[in-house]
Amino acid sequence: MLSFRDLFPSFLDTLTGHLVLAAYLLAVTDERAVWSRLKKLPPLLLSPLLVVLLAARLYMIPELGTSRYFINSLAVLILCTLWVRWAWRFSFWQALATTCMAGIFQVAGATLSFWSLNRGLPQYMLGIGLHLGVGIAATLLLYKLRFGTWFRLLLDSDVTPHRTALLLFALEAAMEVFLFLAKGILPQYLPIYYLLAAVMAVLIAALIVHLAQRFDDSRKMQAQQDVIAQQQLYEQDLETIRREVRAFRHDYKNLLAGLSQQAGDGEALRRTLSELDAGFDQRLGQKIQASTQIGNLRIPEVRSLLLSKLTAMREKGVSCRLEVLYPVTALEMDVWDFVRCLGILTDNAMEAALETDQPWVEILLLAQGGRVFLRVSNPYATAPAPERMWDEGWSTKGAGRGLGLSSYRHILENYPNASPFTSWENGVFVQELTVEGRS
Repeated sequence: MLSFRDLFPSFLDTLTGHLVLAAYLLAVTDERAVWSRLKKLPPLLLSPLLVVLLAARLYMIPELGTSRYFINSLAVLILCTLWVRWAWRFSFWQALATTCMAGIFQVAGATLSFWSLNRGLPQYMLGIGLHLGVGIAATLLLYKLRFGTWFRLLLDSDVTPHRTALLLFALEAAMEVFLFLAKGILPQYLPIYYLLAAVMAVLIAALIVHLAQRFDDSRKMQAQQDVIAQQQLYEQDLETIRREVRAFRHDYKNLLAGLSQQAGDGEALRRTLSELDAGFDQRLGQKIQASTQIGNLRIPEVRSLLLSKLTAMREKGVSCRLEVLYPVTALEMDVWDFVRCLGILTDNAMEAALETDQPWVEILLLAQGGRVFLRVSNPYATAPAPERMWDEGWSTKGAGRGLGLSSYRHILENYPNASPFTSWENGVFVQELTVEGRS
């Protein structure tokens, strides 16, 4: 039976590892609202206690041998993944991938303090301090290098998240095996061992950045394809206007002949001219107006997304009204994050509108004084459930469909200058987003 004197060093070592892991979690998620995450730290500190109690229980089963170490490591991974999912409101696979990524850095740093175990209290405390110091220094370096930006890009991509999670789980498991092998390293080979641990961590980080860059390149290629679609949409509208003008010119003489017969009746003449003007304006004016509104979007990524959404709505029979009152030239948030938010809101609006008898979507963009205001409106057939609509996986169409609004909320958590607002009344659902400019 292990005594308190035996368990306390293990608890202190495990507690240190969890604190360092929490620091790495902030870095790999590119967390800016650090204090809001630190307020959720206390539940994570229960994990070291549970893991030490598990270790004491496993110690009583000698048949397990070296498997005890890996069982403990898996328990730590599971407990930390559950905490990350709660603290960041990630999906399970996102939480697992994030925990594994932070765990890789934490285990790499832990190799530096492994020599201090079972070497007396001074060496042991020195090893604990070294572990904490390396963790803080590496966390600051990751922040400076903006590693978290690339990792979040990969984490929030449309690629199936379980693949990223399983890849990082395999890499984290490899690092755990590497740490376990430290027990058999002779003192004269420790510098090489430390160097290999650092190199492995750097190579894994480089792999993640490479994968994120590939995804980013693919996204930019998609943006180029959207630009091509934009040109095609312009050409289609111009061709439609040309045909309408030719048709109007062709019928011009017939129209004049019909009007001449009504020349004696002034009221009938005015009514006919009014109808002709309204019909011509309805056929051409809307297309000209839409082209003018799109021209006010000076941010290519935003313009490309809206053009693709307008095309999709047209194909699905959804009437869309776009209004951009002033030129939109800049945003005080990452343009791709704004594009993702805009895409989520327009997709949800289109899907909800399709459930009604007369589907329509209205998009308003207003830029003034550095502030950008977005409003997306649509009719709805099923009344929203305010207490559940932000929950991950919830949707009016069934379980597992509603990921958009949850992701929308997570994106905006990183932007204190972005204020969302939701309302619904008289069968119209409205989502608003205000991005404040720099004061």
